[in-house]
Amino acid sequence: MIEDPAQADAYVHAVVRGWRSAPLTPVDRALCEFAVKLTHHQRDMIPADLEALRAHGLDDRAIHDAVQVIGYFNYITRLADALGVEPEDFIRPWGQGDA
Repeated sequence: MIEDPAQADAYVHAVVRGWRSAPLTPVDRALCEFAVKLTHHQRDMIPADLEALRAHGLDDRAIHDAVQVIGYFNYITRLADALGVEPEDFIRPWGQGDA
């Protein structure tokens, strides 16, 4: 866990710029790979995808929770896109000032 706010902010920015080059832990990198596949190639998911997460120490509960979060974000973004939901005007675009 990163406790220094400046380091935490730099970490978040690195992930947003590109998680593949961000300083992720092996388990976080595996979760990102899983999320990308589940998001873009859900019909190609196989038991080995779950085994890859288990190899990083995740149990079935953690994997279930990850799938729920990934699925929720996929659902909500598709819903917003389908309905033409525009971002709130009080939310600044990423990187334009403090939150």
